[in-house]
Amino acid sequence: MNKKIVVLLVLVAIIIFFSVLVFQTSILKTKKIGLKFNLPRIMQLQSEAFGNNQKIPDKYTCNGANVNPPLLIFDAPQGAKTLALVVDDPDSLPSNWSHWLVWNIDPTTKSIIEDSVPLGATEGMTDFGRAGYGGPCPPSGTHRYFFKLYALDNILNLSSDADKKDLETAIDGHILDQAILIGLYR
Repeated sequence: MNKKIVVLLVLVAIIIFFSVLVFQTSILKTKKIGLKFNLPRIMQLQSEAFGNNQKIPDKYTCNGANVNPPLLIFDAPQGAKTLALVVDDPDSLPSNWSHWLVWNIDPTTKSIIEDSVPLGATEGMTDFGRAGYGGPCPPSGTHRYFFKLYALDNILNLSSDADKKDLETAIDGHILDQAILIGLYR
């Protein structure tokens, strides 16, 4: 009887030993796979002046200095030749009102400083009838302002009198990634 118990205990010990060995090997393989696995980076656009879906401070509107807010750009994709920025108001009637158009922004740009245009970039004609930033100025109610950043696979050959439609046509089929920051203003 004792011999059977000893054999049984030895078999149980062997099974436990191999189970632990297989489990540890499995963990090591999982860790190695995890180290090799890279998630794609997603481009982001943020502002130090307001958060996503938050109120845009008066300073950046028609009720203030009417200058562009500071913007931060994260994780523009490798291979991007340029960036383009469109700021518009989809709540404006009868059409989606353009507030700022900027293209041929260097893809290594990490920030757009308040009241500035990135060096080498071109501003286009907004619905205000001029190039440059035109801040939020809704006639009534709260409007959403979309700051849309596009990473493109080509440099745009547009003149400074190009409008939003021209810009959208030029970037069609060339977008590698995009980011959106939404600000609110009443």
